[in-house]
Amino acid sequence: MAQVTQQQMLDAGVHFGHLKRKWHPKMAPYIFMEKNDIHLIDLNQTQTKLEEASNAIRSIVRSGRKVLFVATKKQAKEIIESEAQRLNMPYVTERWLGGMLTNFATVRKSIKKMSNIDKMAQNGTLATMSKKERLMISREKEKLQRVLGGIEDLNRLPAALFIVDIKNEHIAVKEAQKLNIPTFAMVDTNSDPTQVDFPIPANDDATKSIALITRAIMEAVEKGMQERKYDKDSAEESSDQVAVAEGGVDEAAVLAAPATGNAEENGDVAETASDVSESSDEA
Repeated sequence: MAQVTQQQMLDAGVHFGHLKRKWHPKMAPYIFMEKNDIHLIDLNQTQTKLEEASNAIRSIVRSGRKVLFVATKKQAKEIIESEAQRLNMPYVTERWLGGMLTNFATVRKSIKKMSNIDKMAQNGTLATMSKKERLMISREKEKLQRVLGGIEDLNRLPAALFIVDIKNEHIAVKEAQKLNIPTFAMVDTNSDPTQVDFPIPANDDATKSIALITRAIMEAVEKGMQERKYDKDSAEESSDQVAVAEGGVDEAAVLAAPATGNAEENGDVAETASDVSESSDEA
């Protein structure tokens, strides 16, 4: 997994924070300096925190669990959606529905409703309805698809969240905290980094900055998926080897049994011949 260099971060504008008057005091450890009334983020800290977050997220994915990617701001939506779709990870880029995590059972019902509409279209049920009914159902499907399409395959709560701009996605952060779901996030100078488990100090407004950090996290996700596949393949191979070994022992035992029996019979015959010979000598 290639490490993101500080030069790449500089080129992407990762170090640009907000105006001094908008800062959050708890971001002080991550601020390098102030220039032209703007706070500049310490890229050494960004690099360290990004590496920590990448290692943690890779471990989560390696265990076979899902990470939910959340970014509803305009600059981040397309980046998150395309990257999450590429790796088949759940995402939210339109609107965070209140209770998406804390009331997950209800959200799953809405997703099921969406899949039922698809089934109706496939089996011809929609075709038998009036034009007005079809229009109403299709509008409902579009609305559900827009909001829930990214989590359509999420059958259980995610193991972690990756968030771009925790101020903007404060509801998602609160729900994750309530359920003790680990949170990974890009945190700008106007945010409270203590609200998330793995803060990555970075400019969360510039498209290039968001793309650079997101792709680094996605690389970690991809690496975790590859390691999981390797673990599964290795486990299956070991299982097959054990089965073959056990089968070999059983076969050897079966083959050895007749040979042992013949040896015993030969020994008995030899003893009998010896007894007969001794009796003949005595006579």
